[in-house]
Amino acid sequence: MANGVRKMWQRIRTLIVKEILAVWRDKKSRFVLIVPPIIQLAVFSMAATLDVKNVPIAILNRDAGAESFELLQRFHGSPTFNHIIYLEKVADIADVIDNQRAIMVIHIDELFSRRLRAKKKVDIQLILDGRRSNTAQIVQGYALNIISQYNLDFTARVGIDQQNTQLFPRNWFNPNLLYYWFNVPNLSGILTMLIALTITALSIARERELGTFDQLLVSPLLPLEIMIGKTIPALIIGLIEGTVIIVAAVFIFQIPFVGSLWLLYLAMTVFISSIVGVGLFISSLSMTQQQAILGSFVFMTPAVTLSGYATPIENMPVWLQNATLLNPLRYYLVVAKGVFLKEMPATIVFENIWPMALIAIFTLTGATLFFRRRIL
Repeated sequence: MANGVRKMWQRIRTLIVKEILAVWRDKKSRFVLIVPPIIQLAVFSMAATLDVKNVPIAILNRDAGAESFELLQRFHGSPTFNHIIYLEKVADIADVIDNQRAIMVIHIDELFSRRLRAKKKVDIQLILDGRRSNTAQIVQGYALNIISQYNLDFTARVGIDQQNTQLFPRNWFNPNLLYYWFNVPNLSGILTMLIALTITALSIARERELGTFDQLLVSPLLPLEIMIGKTIPALIIGLIEGTVIIVAAVFIFQIPFVGSLWLLYLAMTVFISSIVGVGLFISSLSMTQQQAILGSFVFMTPAVTLSGYATPIENMPVWLQNATLLNPLRYYLVVAKGVFLKEMPATIVFENIWPMALIAIFTLTGATLFFRRRIL
């Protein structure tokens, strides 16, 4: 019994070494493993951001008083608005918005300063481009903050009584609201999933395309041993890729890591195992590497969309929220952000690990059974 188990692991170890060498000796595979993740990490962390900066706006000021001039100078001093277009008449507003020359138009009427001096209520019109809804909402918030602060300063200067209420916002876990603090931990899951899925999806398809699959079948290896030998190399490579991203997040992007590294690696191991099962299932279905790559992208797109990375899961329809329960990336992103930024307790980490473990058991078992049926 013990001798049989030892020989089985010797065969599996030989297959693992063979798989790693096959990937490493192939120049295209080396390129896919090294270059794209680095480029994607740089692009997604810096370009894929919801921060609103350097926004062009337009101003139609029909008032000639000092009060309107002071308000507009505050917009000039804001780092958010780098380019301000001054309009001459109301008819110019439609042209600026329609041609997307500005995301927002500030319209101040001719009675603005006069009504302020008379201590009467004044109106300021903000016209926003609703085609860029998210950016428009953020820009509107910036503009309202500037106008509200101007209102507080003006009323204090002229002695108008108002409720003395002050807000002191405090942002936990990300005090400066840096978007890449949110983005890069997410990328540790997305890019790791991309690499693990690609490697496993190509493994069996590559054997078929190169004509070595039949040699593998006539070897002493059992179908289960073949699947284990295909799984472990992808798991190792995925962990290496995840480690590279974590190191870059801490030492290059200076993102604080306040949680447990062991809990993060435990979650990453279970997460990669679930993805490897999906990749092996795709590989078993594919006859060529091209089909395997296409199958990988068919899975990747909905997996990322339904993970909560781009949009909150709570904002999705109920039936889509239920569909996300089958997505392992959903659970890993919760752990990655929690461990990085807020020292997530082990109990909450395990609440997100056990669904990934169930998915891993199901996908790996399903891939093994399907692979066995395909070769019998």
